Amino acid sequence: MILIVDDDAAVRSSLTFLLKRAGHEPQAVATPGEALELIRRTTPLLILMDMNFTLTTSGEEGLLLLRQVKILTPGVPVILITAWGSISLAVQGMQNGAFDFITKPWNNHALLNSINTAIELTGQKTGPLNRTDADKKAGFDKIIGKSDALMNILGTVSRIAPTNAPVLITGESGTGKELVAEAIHENSKRAGKAFVKVNLGGLSHSLFESEMFGHKKGAFTDAFTDRSGRFEIADKGTIFLDEIGELDLSCQVKLLRVLQDQTFEVLGDSRPRKTDVRVISATNRNLGEMVADRTFREDLFYRINLITIHLPPLRERTEDIPLLAAYFAGKQAVNSGREKVKFTPGAIAYLKNQPYPGNIRELKNLVERTILVSEKTTLEAADFEMQNQNSRANKTGAGLSGLTLDEIEKQTILQAIEKHSGNVSHVASVLGVSRAALYRRLEKYGIRINKTS
Repeated sequence: MILIVDDDAAVRSSLTFLLKRAGHEPQAVATPGEALELIRRTTPLLILMDMNFTLTTSGEEGLLLLRQVKILTPGVPVILITAWGSISLAVQGMQNGAFDFITKPWNNHALLNSINTAIELTGQKTGPLNRTDADKKAGFDKIIGKSDALMNILGTVSRIAPTNAPVLITGESGTGKELVAEAIHENSKRAGKAFVKVNLGGLSHSLFESEMFGHKKGAFTDAFTDRSGRFEIADKGTIFLDEIGELDLSCQVKLLRVLQDQTFEVLGDSRPRKTDVRVISATNRNLGEMVADRTFREDLFYRINLITIHLPPLRERTEDIPLLAAYFAGKQAVNSGREKVKFTPGAIAYLKNQPYPGNIRELKNLVERTILVSEKTTLEAADFEMQNQNSRANKTGAGLSGLTLDEIEKQTILQAIEKHSGNVSHVASVLGVSRAALYRRLEKYGIRINKTS
């Protein structure tokens, strides 16, 4: 039974009809008192409740009811109903344990998605997978390792992939967030549809609406043809919003609108269009701190992180390093048509002892660079040590003593640019950062280069 709590008879009637058509068993009441009386007699599958009742418009009655419900039935998911102008109330509700919130007038499809996701996730037990079972799932074979931390993550991915729950993937740069996002999509009900990647860190404010929502011919200067936006391309599939922490506040509002209502407007066309997408976001930043600093909207934060998956840095899963090194060596052998190299125990010990600020991406670069330079079939610790020394020398150069960290970073970037003739991909690879992260640093230090890739 799904319990509806709302003092508006029209809302109760509309929700009851919608839920019955969707195959659910709804029961509607008008007041918090009636809701508590029913909850004391039976345990609902889910509760759909308004935040404002006849006696008040402050939301206090709704928050009090929510707190009482979470005491009486802590395991029952609660979805809040609020007006768009009262989203701050919904945010308080999320802080008090609500599962999700919708705004009036609601989108029926989005509401049913939220209800079904809540029911699917409730009562499910999460736990680690073993490596054999993991490899049988789509995309999991690309995620290398067998540490407890990784297998717990894959267990969570396996559990939440079939739902429509929005997912936030956190972790340092180079930890494999995109691979996890792809695995979620490939094991979902949307697997046969589009998986659309958007790097928000490399997307300028002026291009945000055109890139995300599309534009009509003539909507602005240089709009010579109609163009589909990322949300339209991702319809019925999954959209991956990478580096979401880099999005400025004005763009956050526009993104929240489409995530909330599942509708958007193409530039140059005022007719709203519907989209049915699952949203997976990723960031290497602390969004909680950004919310506290008011640089990231709290309502958007709660909208995107119904499920949070944190990927640990490579230094915290050292037992996976030998497997990763062997995997990268195997890929290198296939790509170059050469014999696969082996690693001595000393080489493995050396690799496991490195800090890897660039995480898996840095390990990959180190292994591939050492294989190419040494041209040996068996690599020793000294081979990797030599490449690390050369890399550090290339990065820091001479005469950097007495400089600040920012000055050292700027000099490092300038040297890499000169060494690689301004090739952005090569520079980012050598520095162990993503292209988007490199662009941010170029802007920070006022460095301009001719991008050759």
